Amino acid sequence: MESNFEVRYAASPREVKCMDTQQLRDEFLVQSIFEIDKLNFVYSHYDRYIVAGVVPVKKSISLETIDPLKADYFLERRELGVINIGGSGSILVDGTTYNLEHKEALYVGQGNKEVVFSSNSEDQPAKFYINSTPSHKSYPIKKIGIEDVEVVELGAPETVNARTLRKYIVNSVVDVCQLQMGMTTIKSGSCWNTMPAHVHDRRMEVYCYTDVPEGQSVCHFMGQPDETRHIWMQNEEAVISPPWSIHSGAGTSNYTFIWGMAGENLDYSDMDIAKITDLK
Repeated sequence: MESNFEVRYAASPREVKCMDTQQLRDEFLVQSIFEIDKLNFVYSHYDRYIVAGVVPVKKSISLETIDPLKADYFLERRELGVINIGGSGSILVDGTTYNLEHKEALYVGQGNKEVVFSSNSEDQPAKFYINSTPSHKSYPIKKIGIEDVEVVELGAPETVNARTLRKYIVNSVVDVCQLQMGMTTIKSGSCWNTMPAHVHDRRMEVYCYTDVPEGQSVCHFMGQPDETRHIWMQNEEAVISPPWSIHSGAGTSNYTFIWGMAGENLDYSDMDIAKITDLK
């Protein structure tokens, strides 16, 4: 089995207030997502969300169940979304092959047994970023190309938060049980994402920061609006955001991040805005 998994338990705001830098990083930061020919998982107890990644180079890699699921196969009671941030590749699902180019996505519904990841070239391998959530209903597999996403322009240069948000796996694009995924690109000259910050107590979220130039970093802000904390992050690292926490960031350069959500509802606009001047 070419996979590793780690379990992260949920922490309350009271505990997080007392954490030092390393404790925050151990609790919420997800590193070493992408390894050649290996599937790496982090299983979070926030809404039983799974973050994973794989870079198939020398061989194809199968998605196999992990012990915390207590399932005969990975998608027995789950759905998943995949966004390819590498070279072209393919995903075989129960006998059907789906080709994914750079920044294309695939939704795979509950009940599919065989999922195999492959790259089309060893020199430019695919890099599959995977999110998975529990699912009580099976929905059809759907590939989401760049032309299929919903695009929203947000922010402004004057507030250094001009960005393009692309909704890949949302209920207005694909039938889905609870998983939502998308990608936001910060425009040149801007640095802030998700500002003004917000909390959606009905859903948790995971951010994966990508396209961070070499030598640059992103500072991710989390915590309750009146008790914020920060985690410095590097390229292709992810961070778990509890439902009680804001999730925002500022980079030393522009960048991209992939967001994923799960929880009580699929209402993207269901959020409680935190006024910028109220953040502490």
